[in-house]
Amino acid sequence: MSLDGCPNPQAVGSKAVNVDFRQGANSFFKLADGTSLKYDSSLGAVFSISKETDAPTISSNKYIFFGQVDVTVRAARGVGVVTSFVLQSDDLDEIDWEWLGGDKFEVQTNFFSKGCTDTYDRGGFSPVADPIANFHTYTIKWTPTQLDWIIDGTVVRTLQNTGVVGCAGYPQTPMQIKLGTWVAGRKGAPQGTIDWAGGLTDFSDIPFDGYYQSLRIVDYMGGQGATEATEYQYSDRSGTWQSIKVVNSGNGGSSSSSSSSSSSAKPSSTSSSTSSSIKSSTTLATVTSSSSASSNGTVSTTTHGPTSTSGNQVSTTAGSSTSVSTGAAPTAVGNMVAVGAAALLGYLVL
Repeated sequence: MSLDGCPNPQAVGSKAVNVDFRQGANSFFKLADGTSLKYDSSLGAVFSISKETDAPTISSNKYIFFGQVDVTVRAARGVGVVTSFVLQSDDLDEIDWEWLGGDKFEVQTNFFSKGCTDTYDRGGFSPVADPIANFHTYTIKWTPTQLDWIIDGTVVRTLQNTGVVGCAGYPQTPMQIKLGTWVAGRKGAPQGTIDWAGGLTDFSDIPFDGYYQSLRIVDYMGGQGATEATEYQYSDRSGTWQSIKVVNSGNGGSSSSSSSSSSSAKPSSTSSSTSSSIKSSTTLATVTSSSSASSNGTVSTTTHGPTSTSGNQVSTTAGSSTSVSTGAAPTAVGNMVAVGAAALLGYLVL
């Protein structure tokens, strides 16, 4: 059994999963209560919003323990409407991609450790060519040592696992895949949420449709050389990846704990672009680094605020940007980012 007596997460295992929603529904995903999807032979799964309470959401039946997930998606339009591609564990580790329906220029990235929202220092922004009008492939490549966010094959953000604990801790427990759209710009939402989403949603212009075309899921099964896995077992309550046992019930129920050595982990993606590094802190400080590309391709980088020290190292590649702020919670913009997309999706569909 897993945390608090829950069943062990079932593993994707050694066989890659390819999902093409242009061919219709796929049994790899389950629909949340209240979710009804349509499927288009060209666009894929249609996640449609027509009122404030709509939050179509699907979750994978199986989990990956490190791995790579590629999702081809076109985000829903509409100020206040959010499209989300999320990995989340039973231990509330989380890795996010999020698109705002009023932003034609950027996509947001985020991560959480054990559901911690005591600090607000993990959100990032990366430029992308009109994600509302165009399909792009967004990738999460996640190993024991490094996490890469990738757009159309180019790494736009990297998080190194330096062993820090707390809010800035590295996501490291088995995760399922969640896809959804929801309304952040709804009446009654916290003002910080509405501000982050770009304002209240105008429902005179419905429907707001997001399109998930296809996915490819590869499970690294702990990243330490396992050849097969049927489930993952929490051996204690530490929440470290080394404590997770890879179980292969098809081999007489044998299991093995992940090793602290990373020598056999799957290789991490690298970018040929020069990266600027930011080290986040749990002390009161604000660090903002932004990169902007000029018409001739030159990238200029500016940093504001005191440089701080601490745990996981966050790098952004040329042509991308990230914002990091630590310490007291913001009173407006940023509150929604810190809550966690997966947690919000779960709340909204209840």
